[in-house]
Amino acid sequence: KVTAKPGSAVDSALRVELRSGYHVNSSTPVDEYLIPLRLTWNPGTLEATGFTFPKAQMEKFRFSEKPLSVYTGDFEIVTRFKAAAKAAPGPSTMTGKLRYQACNDILCLPPKTLDVSLQVEIVK
Repeated sequence: KVTAKPGSAVDSALRVELRSGYHVNSSTPVDEYLIPLRLTWNPGTLEATGFTFPKAQMEKFRFSEKPLSVYTGDFEIVTRFKAAAKAAPGPSTMTGKLRYQACNDILCLPPKTLDVSLQVEIVK
């Protein structure tokens, strides 16, 4: 849950936990055909104005000729939000999507898109 005043900026971290042995492509993969990790937010009480992803790791896998830019383990994606200057006080829910493709050293699973949500409280 985040609390914001009208016209203010606020950060919120989305925690991502990957199973041991798996990775996802970073938000900036090395090749165009690789599916990047993407977080998007639907229009709502807050507007997403930027994202901070963790530092990617360059790792070599059996299926790739060159190292890939990936995330492993547990990490956070931080979204910078801005509340509208005329945002009405009270609770609301922001909704969005997290798109990724999980892989291990042998194969990649089909891409997935998960629904994400964030509880927001606008205060005076």
